[in-house]
Parts: sequence; C-alpha cells; structure tokens
Amino acid sequence: MQLYNQYCDGMLIVALRFVKDTMEAEDIVQEAFIKAFSKLDQYRAEVSFGAWLKRIVVNRCIDVLKSKRQRIIELEDHHLNVVATNEDNNEWSVDDEITLETVKAAIEELPEKYKYVVMLYLIEGYDHKEISEILNISEVASRTQLSRGKQKLQTQLKKVKNGTRS
Repeated sequence: MQLYNQYCDGMLIVALRFVKDTMEAEDIVQEAFIKAFSKLDQYRAEVSFGAWLKRIVVNRCIDVLKSKRQRIIELEDHHLNVVATNEDNNEWSVDDEITLETVKAAIEELPEKYKYVVMLYLIEGYDHKEISEILNISEVASRTQLSRGKQKLQTQLKKVKNGTRS
C-alpha cells in the first residue's frame, strides 16, 4: 500500500498525458499496479521502482491507444531518411513568452507518428533505444520522427508567437 500511495498520483499524471480521460487514466494506473505487483519478482533494481512502474504505465497507455484504433503510424525504415542529429545539441528553443501549457498543446496537435516520440523523449525523458522498444520501431525511426516532430513543433510555436493561430 505504501508503494501505491507513493507512486499513484505521479503515474496518473503520466497516463493523463497520453489518454486525456481521467477515468481511463485511472484504469490504466490500476492495471499497471496490478501488473507491477504480480511481476514484482521480475523487478531487478537496475532502475528505480518508479521508473520501472512508469514504463509499465506508458506501455499500457500505448496499448490502450492502439486498441482504440488510434494507431501510431509506423514508417517503414526504407522510407526514412537518416537524420543526422546531435542529441546533446538541442539547437532549438522557444520564445520566453511561450508557456509550457502552449508547448504541451502544440505537442498534442502533432501527427501521432511524431507526437508519441516527442512526448516520450522531451517530456518523459526516454532515449531512442527505449522509445524504439516501447513503440516497436527502429532507433533510426525514433530519431527521424523526433527530428521531424521537433521541426513541426517549432513551426507551430512560431505561428503562436506571431499571432497566426487562434
């Protein structure tokens, strides 16, 4: 019960970022805790319990979204151009006038194939290897979708700054 009380609210926030419905997010969190507790013997303490549980919640969110036919559009590797990005070099920023809520709203407007990679990378802090495992795409696809998603996000945020969006 102590683990549940410690992590419940944080995991609900994570689930809400994906499913946007409180009742559905609560169901996902409950299912994630049930799965975590039933698989507790598989927890290896390589990461914190919270990180392990968060991964279960994120995976469950994605499963729910997929089951609703909100499929993540997976690009075939041979259609992708390898995007040379330096992950340590985040050469983009947003104007100080743009709020975090505006950025989150702009992420929500991204096409699904970019939105989930951008959320997992920028908001949840996963790396490309983890994203590729979670979304069942290649690391190249993760990098490419992140790069393209960031470009679209920047374009949307520039429109906000210039007042061309309502």
